[in-house]
Amino acid sequence: MSSSPAVPGQSPVAETAPLSLCALEPHVPADRLVAEMVPPPRFDTVRFDTYVPDPDQPSQVEAVKVLSGFATGLGGAHPTGAGKKGGARSASVEGWWRATGGRFIGRKPAPVAGPLGVYLDGGYGVGKTHLLASLWHATPAAPSLKAFGTFVELTNLVGALGFQQTVQTLSGHRLLCIDEFELDDPGDTVLVSSLLSRLVEAGVALAATSNTLPGKLGEGRFAAADFLREIQGLSSHFRPLRIDGEDYRHRGLPEAPAPYSDEQVTRAAYATAGASLDDFPSLLDHLARVHPSRYGALTDGVRAVCLTDVQPVPDQSTALRLVVLADRLYDREIPVLAAGLPFDRLFSDEMLNGGYRKKYFRAISRLTALARDAKGLVAQ
Repeated sequence: MSSSPAVPGQSPVAETAPLSLCALEPHVPADRLVAEMVPPPRFDTVRFDTYVPDPDQPSQVEAVKVLSGFATGLGGAHPTGAGKKGGARSASVEGWWRATGGRFIGRKPAPVAGPLGVYLDGGYGVGKTHLLASLWHATPAAPSLKAFGTFVELTNLVGALGFQQTVQTLSGHRLLCIDEFELDDPGDTVLVSSLLSRLVEAGVALAATSNTLPGKLGEGRFAAADFLREIQGLSSHFRPLRIDGEDYRHRGLPEAPAPYSDEQVTRAAYATAGASLDDFPSLLDHLARVHPSRYGALTDGVRAVCLTDVQPVPDQSTALRLVVLADRLYDREIPVLAAGLPFDRLFSDEMLNGGYRKKYFRAISRLTALARDAKGLVAQ
């Protein structure tokens, strides 16, 4: 056991030095990627009845009703006719859709090829992931027949298994939930369009969340007009369900704590079992050397993330990697204690006004919530 170096201005308070994320280069086997396609720890226990709708937002109450009905409609045996064009649907799913009368998107239902999909559209912090995870839990099927992952995790799965193996692995599922559905490049557009089309043909029901309507995916990120057919194909798999409201992470809560000093953060890291301690620029550099599919594994066993010298994110590629890390930290409820720049000043005005702005605002929201969780790590 190594002894810890002295914290500036104070005697050592822990027998071992904190972890360093920069020293970790985890390997994630493909079977782990498949096994981990379940709601993350933060959403292990969420259910429809634990979702607290904003009383001023009727769309939130309606979303619970619609999704509860959708889950019920997914009961019974897997649809037959997999692989046939248009695929078969269970009568219960068809009945669910007709029972809604299409009212939540303002039009009458029309015949659809393949099983029905629901697309939760709304701003960050309105509880879309809570609802998506509740749908996963409420769907009457074995966990091995339901998959839940972010869009990034889904594309990473294809990268690890290959396209055909991914189709084979997921085709027997009753439900595929895709959180944070956003297209960042043309390659992802074609890949996901092809994958979801194959899964729909196999009878897999789809549910997704995003801050962007399915017909608008890719706008501001790449030449979406050149991939209109793929984007329209993706859109055809889903029925949009709009959820309005303000960010629940800040609803009625006090302001997030201001950043601490480097000395305070360092002292807290040494005093907290399982904490990591890294300077922010070095961590950003390290993220460029670790595939985003491994960011979750990067935090295995970490109880708190402590960062010194937080600075503005220098470029868009770095910013997008930070967004993925923020999502994994939030999923795992890992507090983040930081010194330097406040989290709401991480991204430049150009970034916040660009095509990825919703991702950056989500990251700010989630990091702010984790900073609030970390307040208790600092000695008063």
